[in-house]
Amino acid sequence: MKAAEPLLSLRGASKSYALGGNVIRALQAVDLALVRGEIAAVTGPSGSGKSTLLNLCGLLDKADGGELLFDGEPLPASDEIRRTRLRRQAIGFVFQGFNLVPVMTAHDNIDYPLYLLGVPAAERRRRVQQALERVGLAGLGSHKPDQLSGGQRQRVAIARAIVKSPRLVIADEPTANLDAQTAAQIVSLMRTLAHRDGTCFLVATHDERMLPHCDRALLLDDGVLKGACHAH
Repeated sequence: MKAAEPLLSLRGASKSYALGGNVIRALQAVDLALVRGEIAAVTGPSGSGKSTLLNLCGLLDKADGGELLFDGEPLPASDEIRRTRLRRQAIGFVFQGFNLVPVMTAHDNIDYPLYLLGVPAAERRRRVQQALERVGLAGLGSHKPDQLSGGQRQRVAIARAIVKSPRLVIADEPTANLDAQTAAQIVSLMRTLAHRDGTCFLVATHDERMLPHCDRALLLDDGVLKGACHAH
């Protein structure tokens, strides 16, 4: 029965922030189940809670209320050891601003998560080269970020997210500021990873071009998840 369970579930998840004497209810009683091999898009206006939702699912932040389950097992906010281990081993991140280290080559940026996991050097080299090939950058590992185009930097960021074979990838606006051809390549790559490897993607996006290629589109409005529709 384990295989049928969602990879990650939120049950009644809420999150509030204090801002200038006011309380901002960023998420309100959100229920969400993410399954292996799917691309789920989160849409909604700026300030609707998309980043907060991504941060909760990526275990970068903790909910004020409700429950989070990973692989069907509750993951309490107090279990920092397990949360840290899951972030390092099971979750990849693609940030809106790429977050590449400018003084490091593409190869070394991709290598860094494996280094943190203590993967031996020879195995790291093999996996980094494989990741570069999968994102179409096989010959550019020695280039630094300022020598790459925006689309190439985004592909380096995706390679860094997938190099440790995560079960969940959290992506914030992965096709923002990309031309149509490059955006299509990024989405095609994500679909391949999802459907071939069973990787689950949770993507925050304003990009209408991306939605037809996602398995579900979730609408967030003022911290309330308005329900999901199949995007294709």
